[in-house]
Amino acid sequence: MTLEQLRIFLAVARHEHVTRAAKQLNLTQSAVSAALAALEAQHGVALFDRVGRGIALNEAGRGFLPRAAEVLRRAEEARRWLADLRGGETGTLRLQASQTVASYALPRHLMRFRARHPGIALSFRQGNTAQVLAALRAGEADLGLVEGRIDGAEFETEVIGEDRLLLLTAPDHPWQHRAPGPADLAQGDWVLREPGSGTRAQFDAEMQALGVAILPVLELPSNEACIAAVETGHGATVLSALAAAPHLERGHVRAASLAFPRRLFHAVTHRARHRSRAASAFLDLLRDG
Repeated sequence: MTLEQLRIFLAVARHEHVTRAAKQLNLTQSAVSAALAALEAQHGVALFDRVGRGIALNEAGRGFLPRAAEVLRRAEEARRWLADLRGGETGTLRLQASQTVASYALPRHLMRFRARHPGIALSFRQGNTAQVLAALRAGEADLGLVEGRIDGAEFETEVIGEDRLLLLTAPDHPWQHRAPGPADLAQGDWVLREPGSGTRAQFDAEMQALGVAILPVLELPSNEACIAAVETGHGATVLSALAAAPHLERGHVRAASLAFPRRLFHAVTHRARHRSRAASAFLDLLRDG
């Protein structure tokens, strides 16, 4: 069994299609098929069911999948550890950030890092806070950047910035003329970010503290989608002041009178995983502002 066979196995399992996996890996279809056949023949176990042109993991393949992924993760961790011993400006920094940080706070830091460390490649993915923390747990990211509260002693966190949530509605919404009370909030037509986002987590915590039960009419996966929904004149949303700023300037939405405490942006690493030189360099850059 080779690492290359495991990479091919994981790609085919992900795509459920040999041709698409081959394209992702920059290999020929025949090379991918041969590697899978060799892996199965070496161990006398079929890992896929092949039906027509389709291919899907069977029971054995589903059991093998997390083990193969863990082997590749450990191999990559070992490679990166050796690269750090060698030193120098090489390697890849795997960043994941939640949507608000990724869209409004991170881009300038990425460009500064690229200029300061041209030999380090940047791999970047965006998700909500829960997805970023899951990637750190799985060893799929070296450094996470999120907003809001971080639960779990497994993580090491450092404050890198802050912002505040705003209650947003269309300009002609009744809440623009009077501050909403708890009863108004409970009866509001809420358009909110999805569960798992830092924005949603803080809003839910604030409403719980007020004793207000919220039942959103829409849960949407992006700040822009929430803004677009309330711009129609219906409902209210709560978003980061950074995300709201350009829409407030255009006058499409307005902030209503409901105060939220500040929230912090955090850089997050996993305590049990080796922190690469590249991750440390990026943290140094964030500390510099």
